[in-house]
Amino acid sequence: MNNAKNFYIDGKWVAPAKARDMAVIDPSTEEVCETISLGDQADTDAAVAAARRAFEPWASSDPAERIALAEKVLEIYTARSEEMAQAISLEMGAPQDLARAQQVGAGSWHLEGFLRAARDFVWEHPLGDWAPNERIIYEPIGVCALITPWNWPMNQIVLKVIPALLTGCTMILKPSEIAPLSGILFSEFMDEAGVPAGVYNMLNGDGPGVGSQLSAHTDVDMVSFTGSTRAGRLISISGAETLKRISLELGGKGANIIFADADAKAVKRGVIRCFGNTGQSCNAPTRMLVERSRYDQAVEEATATAAKITVGPASEEGRHIGPVVSEVQFNKIQDLIQVGIDEGARLLAGGTGRPENLNRGYYVRPTVFADVTPDMTIYREEIFGPVLAIMPFEDEDHAIAIANDTDYGLTNYVQTGDVDKLRRVARRLRSGMVEGNGRGFGQGSPFGGYKQSGNGREGGRFGLHEFLETKAISGWG
Repeated sequence: MNNAKNFYIDGKWVAPAKARDMAVIDPSTEEVCETISLGDQADTDAAVAAARRAFEPWASSDPAERIALAEKVLEIYTARSEEMAQAISLEMGAPQDLARAQQVGAGSWHLEGFLRAARDFVWEHPLGDWAPNERIIYEPIGVCALITPWNWPMNQIVLKVIPALLTGCTMILKPSEIAPLSGILFSEFMDEAGVPAGVYNMLNGDGPGVGSQLSAHTDVDMVSFTGSTRAGRLISISGAETLKRISLELGGKGANIIFADADAKAVKRGVIRCFGNTGQSCNAPTRMLVERSRYDQAVEEATATAAKITVGPASEEGRHIGPVVSEVQFNKIQDLIQVGIDEGARLLAGGTGRPENLNRGYYVRPTVFADVTPDMTIYREEIFGPVLAIMPFEDEDHAIAIANDTDYGLTNYVQTGDVDKLRRVARRLRSGMVEGNGRGFGQGSPFGGYKQSGNGREGGRFGLHEFLETKAISGWG
């Protein structure tokens, strides 16, 4: 990769102020696949200064110009999608099929959704018939720091960069230093599209370094962060000093409520969804709650489904799951699986150690626990790996109580043949999203959570509003 050690600042690829090399590890092989540079305060200051200089002209640009630029980005993204799939597969371990269809596909899907929302967006309007001379105007918030994770690189980069671009903000992207190759490649797309100098900037760095510098920077008006709840808390504290807007998309511990009248594929669907992307999704349904009369059958179905899931290298085609992203994540997941065993959960499938056919790489055995109780660690903590916890419930109220018994509130799931029950339960679940009967959300649907899952919304017009200030002007005429 030509620009692996460079940053994109003020419309140019530039070397870091001071060389600080970091190896990027291929999680399938544990070998170095690329070397990047980590930024420091001088690089952060340069990127923020470039974004600040570019803000006023970009903020006052015609929305049609910004839409045309985003359309060009989509065109380049589509043409170079295979490059992006390979970068994502290499850096974070997504198998080829997953990398192409879902990892890369998420980026283009959201980009299309933002374009639809922007074309229909009303940038200014009268307050109402009762106040015809008062005007409401939506304006860009300013210079934005965009800090993205490694688990869904393009999903999260597009969910932040494109709405910032379309609303007239300028920005500094800091991709995850664990999986930075896709962010560098995306920056090439932006450069090829002709983004004006300073509007989009990108530098690599870690959380304690560039991440903290951006969060505390006096010339940054907003931080949009996706990652762990722990890091989100630190960013909120750091940003509070300058009263920045802080938009957070954090962790989850989603409950999948399966009633006795759910369809025959509900359990299998829940297991597969939990293990998708090797369990590395904040909205994964990691707690399966099953109505008592169907519990024993569900345990058997979940065990059989997990046994059929294969694990293998990201470089191979197929429907297998790949490795987790890093040694740190591998060790954390192994420890939590062992804690589940030690605390008395019934191990149905998987367990500690790598799958038998793999002796190198950060591969985790697809693991299912039954009879999990609220006092267990695996009931409470976000594991972020292919680990499912199953527990019974007695009735509707009991299911809702268990589902809401968590610090998180991102996504919950309800499976039932009774639409009235689905609606009742969904209204009482304390989460930003509730998926019913395996039906995915539409393009432009708001993504975000309650409680310690965060406080922002991403996607479509909801994502545009995250980057806007609302101004009222009287005496308009």
